[in-house]
Amino acid sequence: MNAPARTLSRIPTGIWMLGFVSLLMDVSSEMIHSLLPVFMVTTLGASALAVGLIEGAAEATALIVKVFSGALSDYLGKRKALAVVGYALGALSKPLFAIAPGVGMVLGARLIDRVGKGIRGAPRDALVADIAPTHLRGAAFGLRQALDTVGAFLGPLIAIGLMFLWANDFRSIFWVAVIPGVLSVALLMFGVREPEEHQGARRANPIKRANLARLKRPYWFVVVIGAVFTLARFSEAFLILRAQQVGLPLFLAPLVLVAMNLVYSIFAYPFGKLSDRYSHRKLLVWGLVILIAADIVLATSSHWAVTLCGVALWGLHMGITQGLLATMVADTAPADLRGTAFGVFNLAGGLALLVASALAGWLWDRLGAEFTFYAGAAFSVATMLLILGGRTGGRSG
Repeated sequence: MNAPARTLSRIPTGIWMLGFVSLLMDVSSEMIHSLLPVFMVTTLGASALAVGLIEGAAEATALIVKVFSGALSDYLGKRKALAVVGYALGALSKPLFAIAPGVGMVLGARLIDRVGKGIRGAPRDALVADIAPTHLRGAAFGLRQALDTVGAFLGPLIAIGLMFLWANDFRSIFWVAVIPGVLSVALLMFGVREPEEHQGARRANPIKRANLARLKRPYWFVVVIGAVFTLARFSEAFLILRAQQVGLPLFLAPLVLVAMNLVYSIFAYPFGKLSDRYSHRKLLVWGLVILIAADIVLATSSHWAVTLCGVALWGLHMGITQGLLATMVADTAPADLRGTAFGVFNLAGGLALLVASALAGWLWDRLGAEFTFYAGAAFSVATMLLILGGRTGGRSG
């Protein structure tokens, strides 16, 4: 048996189950999200700025809520119950998209869905860190992210097939998306067990000044890096709009997220495993180089096939960096404050994402799509300079 297979066999069952929970919820969510920007623009008459504000507000809400759910999971010493609540809210939001008469209800549904994501995100990531052996932590985060991302390209693939079969019937597809969402909640409830040391262990208030003081400089540098990363990488809704702008047929709109997430899922685990023994700083820089290349391709493309190449590069960047950033948070935070640490990390990212998506929509409407992606490249360069000029902690050399 080769080394990668041996590593996979040593990853605890709970990590695999959490990965499949994420996979099912992402199938549900991405069936909707891969169509939602086009649905809002073509059916509901929304502008690019409105799409940017809705997507930015929704994703920022998810990341901001994570700070509270993470701290609460540390205080209670329980992760799974909060994760179940979060996944349940995500499942319950799906019917609202199908019945939405205008962008107001779409915004409400997105906020409910993302509140659910916010509630589950930090406790789930902390649960991964709790379950995984320290020497396999990068591989564990990479595996969960890879399975999550498999769902993120299966969902759009299903949406493409149903759009073709059902003559672009957005609302019927949104109803189908309810099914995997419900299955995700059931698998989490009955397929994942929380480690014994986190059951019934009531902790001190994790957001007291004395506890927050235990989060040292290497952790806060990771928070800053994550926030600036988010400024460079606005909502993927603009990738879908860009592909449609240069000629992608309407029913193939989900192909954008298929391409991105297929590449993402292929590379998330190998790069997660690589992060267990390779310089975190160098991996982050390589991820930014790829993102700059993606932005340039997306800015200059005039045919949807070329746009998909830029989208694939975007997915490669995600595969290199997303599991790595989660590993860096886990490595630089005390074990009993991991939920809070992930929450604060995502709070900073949430605020940055709101700004990034609003700015992207404004640039798109005022100056054109090209300037949106050139701005992303500029923020990527700024992030790279910040990484090269500082210390990330962990394997920062």
